[in-house]
Amino acid sequence: MKKRKIKRPGKVQKIIKPLMAEQPEKAEIAVEGADHLYREIRIENRLEDEQGNEVKLKEGADVDVIVEADADATVPTHSPRKKPKRG
Repeated sequence: MKKRKIKRPGKVQKIIKPLMAEQPEKAEIAVEGADHLYREIRIENRLEDEQGNEVKLKEGADVDVIVEADADATVPTHSPRKKPKRG
């Protein structure tokens, strides 16, 4: 099933060290185009490179934030244009 998606640029604002050793490190990302009060998100700072090795984001890194949804979880923003009848 094809997914609908949108991509927004972002920047890693800071790396948040865990308070306890068993907690994960977090990366705070500012998402461009988001409402001012809701533009920062925090995610676990764990990614994989092309070979499957674990890597981390660096402070100041430019990133892309992608939101994906199944087609059945979306609705059109406007009614589709009807083609004029010929005849």
